[in-house]
Parts: sequence; C-alpha cells; structure tokens
Amino acid sequence: MRWRRRWRIGSGARVLVVHGLALSFVLGAVTFEVVHDFSVHYTHTIVSDLSEEGAEYAHAAARRPAGQGMEAFSRSYLRAHVLSRGRLVVIGLAGQPALASPGGRVLGSSPTVAGWLSRPPARSQLRSVHAGDATYVALARPVRTSSGATVGVLVAAADLAHLQGERDEVLVLAGVEAGIALAVALLSSFLVLRRVLRTVGAVTQAAVEASVADLSTRFATEGTDDEVGRLASAFDGMLGRIATGLEAQRQLLADISHQLRTPLTVARGHLEVLGRNPAPEHSEVAETTATVISELAGMATLVDRLLLLGRAFAPDFIEAEPVALRIFMAELFAAARVLAERRWALGEVADVVVFVDGAKLRGALLALVDNAVKATGAVDAIELRASYEARGVVISVSDTGAGIAPAAQQQVFERFRRAAPAGRRGSGLGLAIVKAVAEAHGGRVGLHSAEGEGTTVDVVIPAGRVRPGVGDGQEDEK
Repeated sequence: MRWRRRWRIGSGARVLVVHGLALSFVLGAVTFEVVHDFSVHYTHTIVSDLSEEGAEYAHAAARRPAGQGMEAFSRSYLRAHVLSRGRLVVIGLAGQPALASPGGRVLGSSPTVAGWLSRPPARSQLRSVHAGDATYVALARPVRTSSGATVGVLVAAADLAHLQGERDEVLVLAGVEAGIALAVALLSSFLVLRRVLRTVGAVTQAAVEASVADLSTRFATEGTDDEVGRLASAFDGMLGRIATGLEAQRQLLADISHQLRTPLTVARGHLEVLGRNPAPEHSEVAETTATVISELAGMATLVDRLLLLGRAFAPDFIEAEPVALRIFMAELFAAARVLAERRWALGEVADVVVFVDGAKLRGALLALVDNAVKATGAVDAIELRASYEARGVVISVSDTGAGIAPAAQQQVFERFRRAAPAGRRGSGLGLAIVKAVAEAHGGRVGLHSAEGEGTTVDVVIPAGRVRPGVGDGQEDEK
C-alpha cells in the first residue's frame, strides 16, 4: 500500500497526460489531413499536366504541315517537345512501332500501357501503372484525325517517386510543427497548472491544519485578481470568519459562565445558610425562598435573551408583516408610560407602513425605553418619535439622563457590556438584542450621547421596507 501511494500520479500529472493525449490526437489528425490534402492536390496537378500534354499534342497535330504524316509529325514532336522531370510520353499509331520520349519505352513493360498501345481506347483513361522499378500515373488519350477516326493513342505518364518524396517532406515538416505546438501547449499548461495547483495545495494544507484548530494560516493574494486569487482570498476570509466566530464563542461561553455564576452563588449561599439552621423561622424560609426564586428568574431571563440572540442569525428569525407606524408607535408609547413616572412625550411619527416583525421590533424598542428609564429620574424627559427620511424610517428613543461616557459608547452594543453604574443589576444583553433585531431587518442602530446631556438611540428601518403615502394604518394588502 505504501508503494502504491508513493507512485500515485498527482492531479496535475493526470491533467497533463489527458491534455497531451487529446492534443496529440488532434494534431495527428490535422497532420494526416494536411498530408492527405497535399497528396490529393499534387495528384490533381499531375493529372492536369498530363491532360495538357495530350491537348498540346492534339493541337500541334491539327496544325501540322499539309502532307506530313502522323508518324513523321510524332517523331519531330517528341524530339522538339521538352518534358518536365519525371514525365514520359509514348505515342502508338496504328500499324506503326510505338514512339517514346527519352526513357519512355519503359512504359511498354506495363501490361496496361501495352494494352492501350495495341488497342487504343475510345476515350481518355487514367490508371496507376507499375513499369520497371517505379510506379506511374498514366493517362491514355486517343489520337484522332480531323474526321474523328481513332488512329492511335498518346500515353503521358508521371513518376510518383517525386510525389512520395515531397509527401514525406510535408509529413516531416507537419510533424515537427505539430511536435513544437504540442511541446509549447504542454509547457504552458504545466506552468498554469503549477500555479493553480500550488494555490490549491496550499488551500488544502490550510484546510488540514484548520481541522486541528490551527486557523492562523493566510495566503498572499495581492495582484492576483483572478479565479485562483479569489479562491485564496475567499479561503482567507472564511478562515478569518471561523477564527472570529470561535473566539466570539469562547468569549460568549466565558461571559455566560461569569453571568450565571453570580446568581448561582447567591442562591447556593442562602440555601446553605438556611440548611445550617436546624429550626429556621418561617420568615427566614420565606425570605430565602424569595431570594432563590428571584435569582432563578434572573437566570431564566438571561437564558431567554441568549436564545433570542442565537436565533437572530437564523434566516427565518424575522416574520415581516405590514405594520401601520402611527398605530404601532401609539401602542408602544402607551406601554412605555406605565414603566415609571417620567416626563413622557411622543414626537413626530411618519404616516407610513413598514414591513417588519412587529413583536420583535416592539420588544427591542421597549428594551431601549427600559434603559432610558434606568438612566433617568422622575424629573427627566423621555421622548419617542419615528421620522421618514431618505435612508428609511428612523425610530428614536431619547432621554435627558446622565448620558454615556465616550469610552463606553463603543461597547454598549456588545453582549454583557453595560454603561450603567456597577451596582445596578442588568444582563447587559438589551442593546445587543436591539442591534440584532435592527440588523435582521436590514437596518442598523445609532447612538448619540453626551455625559450630563442625555442619550438618543436610533433604530433605522431601511427604505426597502417602507411604503409611504398610506394614511392612518390603511395599508395595501398586496
């Protein structure tokens, strides 16, 4: 098994082998087609030349001097006519010995040519014949008088050795060019594959290392804005998000452990004190029971809020429906006023319909109101308003309380971070839930605060969820 793994062909080698085989097949087919086309063209040229030989002889015979016989004309024609290299001509006239150009008598050894000479054909015929040690393409053309009577035959032939030689040269040339093309293609493919597979291999190695919780590996992707570069960048981003998520998870577990330890310690301490008293008073039991129940209720509230935050990342967290903003804000204001004695005010409310999860948005806004109540006294003012702007609907909760220190403003929307004094109880999840609900709607949360001047928290519902121009809660049911 180890030997087989050691000699296993990699992905790059397999791609190059398949690519090389495919290119070899294509280039081989192209080379074959080139040689075949050359042979066909060369043969067609030869046949045309041989046809011209017969036509030239017939034209000259028709214009021979009056009284000159065909034999005498043929002899003088063969002596004066210059043939191309490898071309032979044999003329056979009825009742006369065959006449031939220099070297042409070898054609008489071919049975096909001998048959033409003894029995001239009625029309032109083309054959491949073997004479002596060579193969020829022979064209037999009947020799006719001016009256149309056949008196002999002219056989023009071309040696195919020249065709074979030139075809071999074309084959070698095409083969060399195909080999160069194959080598260049494989080399370029190798260079591209090496770069691609190097990145893929690095991604694979990083994935292996990440599987054992090493998420520190990153790739240098500057200047590589292509598919490979984007793959590496995407993998870097994925590793970064995983690392951030794991760190946030560890921090969350630590925060939850810290938040739950206090009520558990308080409840356990009261129960231990009660257990050490062999005959506790009824009032002491009632007090301890109330304390434990209060701590457990606080723990239940904390767990419920944590579950809500956990569901905020689910796709179906928001169940949007059309909500008339004026009616919604009026009901919210009525519920807020009973929380504490403050100088309450309901400011401007836009006459629009928003497509939101009314219950979750109401809970988030009541959490803002609760924070405002805790940060103010009886003489302070708390105002609710909802304006319609280009960015969408902005729902604001403002108070004239103590405000939030600049250093704390950057952390109040994080889990278990509070801007309230250390002695004031609270889970530290209220503003985190508000932020989660706003972002689940595609919006955001803004904070404006100054120490001694109060705080304003804005929840922005994006314009895509707003339908303007519908009055007093009358919305379109489409």
